[in-house]
Amino acid sequence: MLFFLAGFELDRAIMVGQYGRAAAGAWLVSMALSLGAVGLLDADGFVRACLPIAIALTTTALGILLPMLRDAGEHRGPFGRAMLANGAVGELFPIIAISVFLSRRGTWAALALLLVFGALAYAVSRIATGLRGRSISELIQRGSETSSQTTVRFAVLLLVALLLVSGRLGLDAILGAFAAGIVLRVARPDGDRALEHKLNGRAFGFFIPAFFVVSGMQLDIDSILKDPGRMLVFFVLMVAMRGLPVLVIFRRWFPGTEALRMALYSATGLPLIVAITAIGLQTGVMRPDNAAALVGAGLLTVIILPMTARLIPHRAVDIAPDATADIVPATE
Repeated sequence: MLFFLAGFELDRAIMVGQYGRAAAGAWLVSMALSLGAVGLLDADGFVRACLPIAIALTTTALGILLPMLRDAGEHRGPFGRAMLANGAVGELFPIIAISVFLSRRGTWAALALLLVFGALAYAVSRIATGLRGRSISELIQRGSETSSQTTVRFAVLLLVALLLVSGRLGLDAILGAFAAGIVLRVARPDGDRALEHKLNGRAFGFFIPAFFVVSGMQLDIDSILKDPGRMLVFFVLMVAMRGLPVLVIFRRWFPGTEALRMALYSATGLPLIVAITAIGLQTGVMRPDNAAALVGAGLLTVIILPMTARLIPHRAVDIAPDATADIVPATE
């Protein structure tokens, strides 16, 4: 549900705009820096799995940040669009990297399956687009406020279908969830406030808290207590590897403390880190102590970084509805 809702928030206009391009560039810089830093740790014997850890250091927990940004009214305006671009890239690019490089299949086979899945998801989105304005679409919409709850059922059906497809292809489930959210956004390009409200209620009222409870139950506390410094090293690396490129690149549009706040938000990660460490442990390429330390560091980012960003003095939020404003520097 976290990745499904994050995919649903993805706006093509933002991703192809200059904020989207800048976010992609920041992530690529983060990945290059992470590979270099983890390579040094590997040479020192601190880690064993370079690529999974490097990917984990570049993630952004968009699904966690979205309700925080909404509650603060920061999901709109130039800052909100730039933050959404960084969050989407910080989830989408690591998901693709996981699917290609951490698959049990060969890299080329995983890439081919990823392309097949992308084609299937695109076909589903075209079908959803073709249904807009037709009688079946009107029938679904009419039942949305009845006991049938047709729009919610359609959304869940879409999510389950793409989860099954991604599983059958041997891809990670989070890719299917994220793709389902994107397809739903294509089907409802202008959004659907009532549907979003219902999905958020189900997600944040039950499924997402359950995810964090289970993640907490699986956390190896003993390993962290034996070597807390390892967790702190990963925490510092997450802030530096993910936050610094965002800070440097986005200072062009957001001077002063705004870019710093965006960097702190962007360095917040946990759900993908949990997924990456689970894959690393299943395949045997990641040591249990590093997996526990990574998850612990991700938890620290969720607890510390958004709260710190909120405490930093900042300008009033611009809630102008102009979707094209992301191509104009915020200082103009």
